[in-house]
Amino acid sequence: MRLYILFCTFAFYKLKSMRNNFKFMVVLFATTCLLSSCKKKNDSSQLSNNPFMQEWETPYEVPPFNKIEHKHYLPAIKEGIRQQCEIVESICSNSEQPTFSNTVIPYEYSGELLNKVASVFLNLTECCNDKEMEQLADTIIPLLTRHQDNLMLNEKLFEKIKIVYQNQDKENLNPEQRRLLYIIYNGFVRGGANIPKEKQSRFREINERISSLTLKFGNNVLGATNNYILFVNDENDLDGLTEAQLDAAMETAKNSENPKGKYAFTVHIPSMEPFLQNCKNRNLRKELWTAYSSRCLNGEFSNNSIINEITNLRIEKAQILGFDNYANYVLDNCMAKNANNVYDLLMKVWTPALEKAKEEAATYQKMLNNDGFSGTLQPYDWRFYAEKLRKEKYDLNDDDIRPYLSLDSAQKGLFYVCERLYGLTFKENTQIPVYHKDVKAFEVIDNNEVIAIVYMDFFPRESKRSGAWMTNFREQYYDRNGNNVIPVVSLVFNFTKPIGDKPSLLNIDETETLYHEFGHALHSILSRCHYPTLSGTNVPRDFVEMPSQFMEHFAFEPEVLKIYAHHYKTGELIPNELIDKINAASTYGQGFVNTELLAASILDMDYHVITESTNLKLPDFENDRMEKIGLINSIISRYRSPYFQHIFSGGYAAGYYSYTWSAVLDNDAYQYFKEKGIFDPATAISFRTNILERGNTDDAMNLYVAFRGQKPSIEPLLKNRSLK
Repeated sequence: MRLYILFCTFAFYKLKSMRNNFKFMVVLFATTCLLSSCKKKNDSSQLSNNPFMQEWETPYEVPPFNKIEHKHYLPAIKEGIRQQCEIVESICSNSEQPTFSNTVIPYEYSGELLNKVASVFLNLTECCNDKEMEQLADTIIPLLTRHQDNLMLNEKLFEKIKIVYQNQDKENLNPEQRRLLYIIYNGFVRGGANIPKEKQSRFREINERISSLTLKFGNNVLGATNNYILFVNDENDLDGLTEAQLDAAMETAKNSENPKGKYAFTVHIPSMEPFLQNCKNRNLRKELWTAYSSRCLNGEFSNNSIINEITNLRIEKAQILGFDNYANYVLDNCMAKNANNVYDLLMKVWTPALEKAKEEAATYQKMLNNDGFSGTLQPYDWRFYAEKLRKEKYDLNDDDIRPYLSLDSAQKGLFYVCERLYGLTFKENTQIPVYHKDVKAFEVIDNNEVIAIVYMDFFPRESKRSGAWMTNFREQYYDRNGNNVIPVVSLVFNFTKPIGDKPSLLNIDETETLYHEFGHALHSILSRCHYPTLSGTNVPRDFVEMPSQFMEHFAFEPEVLKIYAHHYKTGELIPNELIDKINAASTYGQGFVNTELLAASILDMDYHVITESTNLKLPDFENDRMEKIGLINSIISRYRSPYFQHIFSGGYAAGYYSYTWSAVLDNDAYQYFKEKGIFDPATAISFRTNILERGNTDDAMNLYVAFRGQKPSIEPLLKNRSLK
């Protein structure tokens, strides 16, 4: 068994613009606790009316959000720990020879209650957070961390699993069972099972301290992001913004607790990005950009000392486990295997991307000078002149595109692609309880059978962190009676809310985000794995982004656009002329897009290849790293260190490169689809059965080769990004 701690940020999920597509990374926390602390039972009065202790009489046994209160979490977490400890104790005290059936299977399915509670709590800390949830997290996260360490360092349990691992050839195990045994055994080794006793106490301290620091880091970013608003009174100062953008800014001001102007702009992406692209007032662009890019560097929400401490603790942890640095500890469990392989791939893309970025910068510098500014191009100028040139060069801007990309229409297009590829249909079910009034719940139907439930949470609110991500309230697996347990998937976005009778209208980037996150969802929806540890998206970090990035390719295929892209007012189908413009501009600005992404990936690696305890100074460390790779001053890393949640409060430490690593796979895969026909049934079935259904039941490269017939080439990536 394993407990999925959905630790405070994700993925995480896709990285164009400032999307945190941080798929909401699930970090494996296979858990138990010291037997002396396990035997104490909770006060029965705390559990008698606790919904986590009852059968969920909801459709498909989804969480009864309308019945769950803050007071229910901690008692249920403690009871879940106690129940799991009983199972672990029974495994350890069993006098029979350890086997797969009497050791691995009960361990795999242990902790069901704990997993049930934690999945709800940790998901909601990201999208329905408040002060009480933060305080609960301060208690619950360290509790779960200690629980994990107690398991990983349980000598009796590890010894039994090791015996099964060493004797596996004597049992008639199928390939999926062998894979499960390997993943569990390797998880114990990586969790510290082999470290000397004299270092175990310090190892526990490190893990608990890291968990607290990463939680604090994420809370600081959320606090700093919500703490800043740019108010503007004079509409003349906002020349260049469209009527829709002004309306959205007025709505933001009205909803502010203490409005100080008619218009309000925040550093949340749906507000900031259009402002930087369109506002002609350079001073205001500078003010908003500075607030965004300096978040958490100083002041109340500073993350400087937290970054330094996390970095040093990770070095110490890796070296206790026998690795020279944290990057090689992480990568040993990924497709990349080591830091050298990561740097090698990143630099193959960095060199042509930087050259293209320099060409773009020279063009924008001339435009800046022509507008009467004598200074050098700044980061707060880039988006403005990139958008201006895009309009001139391709006669294309967001105002042309958005009316055809209402959220409802884009969703219909997404569902159309899923039906054409995999035969899936989607039906909203308003009887399924949701955790917020903005959330919609859908049944996913395959051959007249409901195979998954998907929540879709589209709009920003103060209780939700920025970005977009996918996660689970429940994984797909087969229970011990052989019954298929369907997944309950959650998709979270931060799209612009509807205003009046105007629906939420997406731009190109946001539409791709929708497809990206749904690619993650399909990896979970279509999973057909027997064991939760191997199910769905529980694959190596540099493989997990492959299905999501693969789905992005379909969003603007002409055949797909003609299905869903209808004008929200007139119902007019998107004209061929506009489709041609979108496709012509699809590789525009790739120098910037790739350079800021790769800069963040390299910065991540630079933090995690350090081998000795250090006293990092910010922004000096980051500035030095960026100067060494030649990053031009008018571009910054996609995420600056103090708000780089992926690596300091999420699951992507020494793993941000994975978007590029996975991009090699997804571009190669889509090239294959293009050769066969994008909706070719045989190719789609092969992708579904060899990749989406298989989870982590085999080595990731084996899964890819089974689909593709060969290892991937980097050439489609370079070509599609106009870098070759």
